Amino acid sequence: MPIRVEQENGQVRLYPEGEMSIYCAAELKDALIAGMQGGAEIEINLSGVSEMDTAGFQLLLLAKREAAKQGKPLRLVAHSPATLDVLDLYNMGSYFGDPVFLTRQGGAA
Repeated sequence: MPIRVEQENGQVRLYPEGEMSIYCAAELKDALIAGMQGGAEIEINLSGVSEMDTAGFQLLLLAKREAAKQGKPLRLVAHSPATLDVLDLYNMGSYFGDPVFLTRQGGAA
């Protein structure tokens, strides 16, 4: 799973694409940690995540913990239906502190 990284005005934006699952967790972990370097704020855009399992969820927890260690705010934005399902399953939406807005089609906005 590729992760596109953009940096602008002290903010790092990460764009994971495809699956966040056990099958690519090690690769994703390295890409997430590397991508989080260099900015004062971190944003992970989840719109391109097609599937997420517990390992993918654990990667988001890791990103949150690493951002806190670095003293950087972390936001999850543009939640895909797959990521919303997992956050809802574990009742962890409020843990990340990000507002989740649903569109009329039922996906995240």
